[in-house]
Amino acid sequence: MQTIGLIGGMSWESSASYYRLLNLGVQDRLGGLSSPKLVLSTVDFQELTQFEDEERWDQIGTLLADAAQGVERAGADFLLLCTTTFHKVAEQVEAAVDIPLLHLGDVVAQACLDEGMAKVGLIGTTVAMSEPFFTDRLASHGLEVIVPPAADHEWLNTAIYEELVHGVVLPRTRSRVVDLIERLWDDGANGVLLGCTELELLVKQADAELPLFPCTSLHVAAALDRALA
Repeated sequence: MQTIGLIGGMSWESSASYYRLLNLGVQDRLGGLSSPKLVLSTVDFQELTQFEDEERWDQIGTLLADAAQGVERAGADFLLLCTTTFHKVAEQVEAAVDIPLLHLGDVVAQACLDEGMAKVGLIGTTVAMSEPFFTDRLASHGLEVIVPPAADHEWLNTAIYEELVHGVVLPRTRSRVVDLIERLWDDGANGVLLGCTELELLVKQADAELPLFPCTSLHVAAALDRALA
């Protein structure tokens, strides 16, 4: 079994989801008392979000690259960024280490293509929806990606940062997100990506008729495929 390196803390709820899903996945695949070999480094989310607000992305990249180097030194065979938004600096992180980065965009794109998707919607933070770093990565695999109108970005971003990263799951927010998913369906999406780890705390497939792609769960499954190959 290879050792999986995790860069977390964006938020701690996200890191907890990755840790839980990785352990459940190994239990399901190997049984017994099996658990994954992991190296986890978490960053100060307050510091990162302050840099994000100030658009100091070079500094964010440096912080995450330093964390990645620590994970590599601790024996990780490959690396995951436990976040969608901060994949904005994935190339800077990847360049700082000699171990491979399992990029979330590549994993999710392949999952969509395997299900015959051609056009998908993406919901997540304002950065993930409004900037091209993630949608372009998906498009490089041949997917057409649509996002909600800009008018919806602020309330969804607020729900993520003021509710979900604190583990607060509100039915009214779920209803509003499900409505957003349905509007993406009306706009021609064949499926919708839950492009923020914390959104998986809020919305499940049972809540929507349109196929949902939980990015974190897909990321974890791909990591286990690699670690156990």
